[in-house]
Amino acid sequence: MIGFLKGRLAIKQPPMLLVDVNGVGYELEAPMSTFYGLPATGEPVALFTHLVVREDAHILYGFGAESERRLFRALLKVSGVGPKIALGILSGASVEDFLRIIEAEDIGMLTRIPGIGRKTAERVIIEMRDSVQKLAASAATMAGAPATLVGAAPSPQSEAFAALIALGYKPPEVTKLLKSADEPGLSTTEIIRRALKSAVKA
Repeated sequence: MIGFLKGRLAIKQPPMLLVDVNGVGYELEAPMSTFYGLPATGEPVALFTHLVVREDAHILYGFGAESERRLFRALLKVSGVGPKIALGILSGASVEDFLRIIEAEDIGMLTRIPGIGRKTAERVIIEMRDSVQKLAASAATMAGAPATLVGAAPSPQSEAFAALIALGYKPPEVTKLLKSADEPGLSTTEIIRRALKSAVKA
């Protein structure tokens, strides 16, 4: 089991990122909560990891904080919740926000996350009720100094669009969400952050 990676951030295209560890590139999927704290490409990065083994693939997931990984692992134990839904939950709410949602039994908030219907939201609340006290935040999100990107890159808006599609939103929904973050000069992660906040409020 790979539990931790430390290297240089080679690529970040939400929800995928690539970490160069001594010349070996590890491809990971990560929630937006982790992307918000990532350094610029080329900078050192350290991530907690969780490996999911399926018949057709081995998928490595990365997290900027141990508390995020603990929540991800706890969510995978809930009936009907797979890695994609767990990533969606972590992308739509911080660990602290999620714990408040469970304590308040806020089904409506959970059903705003793509892939979660009312029955799944009810199962998450019931099955996570006993786990919330064990999921206190621990390691701080790791961030680094900015660096200049080399070569042409997609626009922040197009990167945000692709990331939201990958998180399960439909194209018309994404177009609507991105209108709430239509402000010049915003980074990809800030656009996604604002779009997700808009989705929660909708």
